[in-house]
Amino acid sequence: MKIEWLGHSAFRLTESTGSSIVTDPFDGAVVGYDMTRVEADAVTSSHGHADHNYFAPVKAPVVIDETGSFDVNGIAVNGILTNHDPEEGALRGKNTVYKYRLDGVTVCHLGDIGESCSAELIEQLIPVNILLIPVGGNYTIDADQAKEYVDNIMPDVVIPMHYKTKHTELDIDKVDGFLRLFDDEQIVEADSATLEFDRYDFDGDSTKVIVPKRLKA
Repeated sequence: MKIEWLGHSAFRLTESTGSSIVTDPFDGAVVGYDMTRVEADAVTSSHGHADHNYFAPVKAPVVIDETGSFDVNGIAVNGILTNHDPEEGALRGKNTVYKYRLDGVTVCHLGDIGESCSAELIEQLIPVNILLIPVGGNYTIDADQAKEYVDNIMPDVVIPMHYKTKHTELDIDKVDGFLRLFDDEQIVEADSATLEFDRYDFDGDSTKVIVPKRLKA
């Protein structure tokens, strides 16, 4: 399966069959740069903010923006209700975490999760092979909180998202603070925006943090 970073919190997940899903498409006027136009079988949105639910760049027949279990041409999708802030949604509302199952690989996209890590939530999320996690703070969890999620979920791979890059206009932190919380040998700076994985890649013994190339732009 493939994971292609499209900017901010948007990714295209593609199974070996060709079935694909785009996560949290964004409005370039809000983020500071435009999202690449793509096609997919479905698009998921974690919540109703323009940097996560702007569907114009995505040509897809199905939109999923709620909790529950879904099937997208063989890709299993499960939406789990969480909070966008530490006040049980009183500040910024609710957030849906999505888990996807492609080619035997479980991918978890935390959206704009803002609540503190809890044993109850972790039980709903695990197991996870690949964790897509916000690290920029302010509107969501920050680097230290993200590290706590990683330590409790114990995924094989972590891909940071929702952080400040060269052209990002949102008031969020850069990825550096998150990366400093890991040993150098755990961090992989990829030479492409598209990453390929196989279920046999994961041994469960360690966690790698992979930064796709375009995230450094």
